[in-house]
This record gives sequence, structure tokens and C-alpha cells, in this order.
Amino acid sequence: MIRSDSFFSSFAIIVFLALTQSGCSSASDKNRALPTATPTNTNSAKDVVDKAAIEKQLMEIENDWTRILKTHDVEAMRRAYADDVVLIYPDGSLGSKETELQDLQAGMLTFDSWDFVDTKVQVLSADAAVVTGHSVLKNGKQKSADGKTVDLSGDYRFTDVFVKRNNRWQLVTSQATTITSPQTLPSPTAMVSPAKNTTPTK
Repeated sequence: MIRSDSFFSSFAIIVFLALTQSGCSSASDKNRALPTATPTNTNSAKDVVDKAAIEKQLMEIENDWTRILKTHDVEAMRRAYADDVVLIYPDGSLGSKETELQDLQAGMLTFDSWDFVDTKVQVLSADAAVVTGHSVLKNGKQKSADGKTVDLSGDYRFTDVFVKRNNRWQLVTSQATTITSPQTLPSPTAMVSPAKNTTPTK
């Protein structure tokens, strides 16, 4: 005769083993059911940037400044400048879109030629780029508010920052530095850098 306590002990062992095996099987099944993680391809989502097309568009904007300044084309300048553009002149003073438009309309700046060489476009993304170069201003005259005329002729290094907004490239920052000891340069093409008017930023 089997003692009741021995029976229950044996039964408990059997139930424990059954539950243990069931748990292992269930865990194994769960592990098998987990999907294998797919490695993320960080390169597949990168946008293709047409650098050549961007360079061409920005050079066209830069090259149009001679016409804009000579003909006092206020509307063309208004389109080219971002509303929040920051202009930093060679003397460290600042200009804005509003003051540039006013000075252009008033014909505050005159010059014989405004050429540039060594112009480079650095494309940062599909919507941002930097243009750098060397501009040469000949017989540049700037009228001041007090009626005096300042000679702005000289060589300048410039940096222009462009962004593309509403499908149009606009200038957001422009800075110019006077070159005190210009080197001998190759013949510049008949193009103007966006030196704007008033005190040149190029």
C-alpha cells in the first residue's frame, strides 16, 4: 500500500516536472516567434543633391549684381535678399535688406566696374550653400547721408551664405573684408559679386 504522503509527494514532483517542461517549451516557442531585427541602412535614405545645378543657379545670382546695381533694379534685389539677411561691411558695420533697397533706389553707389575672380560655391545640402570669392571694385563712389563721397575702390574677400526658401535661393548672410595687399590676379570675368550697394560687402 502506498502511503498518502508518498503519493502526494510523487504527484507533486510529476506536476513540477510537467510545468517546468511546459515553461521551457513555451519560452522556447516564444523565442522562436520573435522576429529577427533587420539592420538599419542609414545610407538608403540620403537625398541625392545635384551640386552642379546648384552651383550654376548661385553663379547666375552672383553674376546678375552688375545689372541690378547699374539699372537700380529694386525688385530683383528684393527677390535675391532674404527678409532677415545680415550684411557685414568691411568696416564692421551692419546693413539690412531695407537699407540696401533704399540706397539702391537713391543711387548712392556708382562704379566703373565690379569684377570678381576665384569664386567658389560650396554646396552644403539641397537647401544651403556658401559662395566665396575675391571682388575688385574700380572707381567705386559711395554717397553718404551728409553729402560727402567716399572712395570704395579696392579688392575685397567675400563670403555669401544662401538658403533655398519656397523653391528660391536667397542671400541670408554676406560679409566682406578689405584686402590690404592684393596679389597679382588673373584677368577677372566681367561679373560682379553680390557686394550690394552702400558700403560694399564684397
